[in-house]
Amino acid sequence: MRTERDYFGKVDIPKNALYGIQTMRTVQNLSFSGQLLKNYPEYIESLAMVKKAAALANLESGDLSPSMSNAIVDACNQLIQGNYHDHFIVDILHGGGGIGTNMNVNEVLTNLANEYLGGTIGEYKPVHPIDHVNASQSTSDVCHTSIRLAIVRCFEQLDHELTEMYYVLERKSHQFMNVTTISRTCLQDAMRIQLGEVFSGYASVVKRRHHSLKDSVNSLLTVNLGATVIGNGVGASERYKEVVIEKLQDVTNMKVTKRNNLYDAAQNIDDLAQTSKQLSLLATTLIKVAKDLRLLSSGPEAGFSEISLPSVQAGSSFFPGKVNPVIPETMIQSCFQVLGCDRVVQAALEHGELDLNIFEGMAGANILNGINMLKNSTNSFTERCLKDIASNNERCIELSNTFIPVITELKEQLGYSAVSKLMKEHDREYIKNLLK
Repeated sequence: MRTERDYFGKVDIPKNALYGIQTMRTVQNLSFSGQLLKNYPEYIESLAMVKKAAALANLESGDLSPSMSNAIVDACNQLIQGNYHDHFIVDILHGGGGIGTNMNVNEVLTNLANEYLGGTIGEYKPVHPIDHVNASQSTSDVCHTSIRLAIVRCFEQLDHELTEMYYVLERKSHQFMNVTTISRTCLQDAMRIQLGEVFSGYASVVKRRHHSLKDSVNSLLTVNLGATVIGNGVGASERYKEVVIEKLQDVTNMKVTKRNNLYDAAQNIDDLAQTSKQLSLLATTLIKVAKDLRLLSSGPEAGFSEISLPSVQAGSSFFPGKVNPVIPETMIQSCFQVLGCDRVVQAALEHGELDLNIFEGMAGANILNGINMLKNSTNSFTERCLKDIASNNERCIELSNTFIPVITELKEQLGYSAVSKLMKEHDREYIKNLLK
C-alpha cells in the first residue's frame, strides 16, 4: 500500500494502483449502484480522447511543455487502446457532478505520464493531475463532451443490429406475401390480410424509429469542450479555445462541432433527453412487435398459431414438451428496462438547476445502459427468432375463411345494408355459402 494525502486527511491506496486519493474519495463517499466506470470502455476511451485533444491544444497554446504534452498523449493512447481500464473504479452514477469520473481519469493519466517520464506512481511529479492533465478544462466540459462521444461510439453496434433487423423483417415480408390470413381489430376478427403485409408494417416502423434515433445520436456531436465550468471559458486561454475542437476532430475522426451557446450547454441536457426519448420510442415499438409475435404464435393448439417461432430451449419445468416464446419475452423485458432508463434521463433534465446540470453524467450513463441492453437483445431477437419464423399455412387459410372475413367480402359486393338484412334473416352458414 501507499499513502496519499489531501486537505481532508490521508488514504491508503494499493501500491500499484494508477488511481489516487480523489478516486478513492469518490469510491468511499459517492458510490451506490455497483455500476463501475471500468465496465464502460467507450466512455473511458472517449475521456482519454478528450484529454488527448486538450493536451495537444495546451501544447499549441504554450500551456504545456512538449515533454509533458507528449507524456500525457502517450498515456491517453494507452487508454484508447483499451489498456488499464481496471483502474477506473468509481461508480459511474456517483454524485458530485461527475468530479469522480474526471479525477479518476486525471489520476490514471498522470501516473502513466509520470512513468513515461521516469517518475514514480503516486508522486504526481513532474506531471500533476490538476495543473497539467486537467489544464484548461473543467469536469463540466470534459464529461459533457466525453459522454456524448461515448454514446455516439456505443451506438455504432446498435445501428448495425437495427439495420440487420430491418432487412430480416423485409425478407420475411416478401416470404409471407402469398400467405393469406386474418387481420384483427380490437382483438376481434377482421378482414383478410397477407401475412407478408403484417411483417411489412413491422419492417417499416423499425426503419423509421432507427432513423430517428440515429439522427438524435448524431446531434450529440455538438459539444462544449473549451467552455470550462458554466460556459464562459474562464481558466482556458484564447488559443486553447480556438483549437481544442479541431484537435478533438483529429483525435476522434468525428465531425465534432462547438455548441452555439455554451451557457445553454452547461444548463440544459435536452439533447441527451431527446436521444433517450428516441431510444424509448424504439423500445416501445419493439415491445409491440414482440407481443404480436407471441400472440400470432400462441397455441400451438388452443391459440392463434398462425406462425411458428424457433424453439431454443425448454419452456417449462412442469409441462413436458412445452416451448415458450422466450426470445420475444426477453426482448420485451429488455425494452422495459430501457423505458426505466429513459425516466431517469428525463428526471435528470427536469431537476437540473440554475447554471449547471450536475445530473448529466447519470443521464448519459443511463443512455449507455439502454443502448447496450438493446444492442444485445436486438441481436438475439433477430438471430434466434426473426430469421427462422415460419408460417403455418393451413391454419392461416382456416382463419382467413372464418365468418367475418367472408361477410366483409360479401359487403363489397352487395353493400352494408343488404348484408345486414341477410344476417338478420339467415344463419352464418347460409351467408358463407353465397360466396362459394
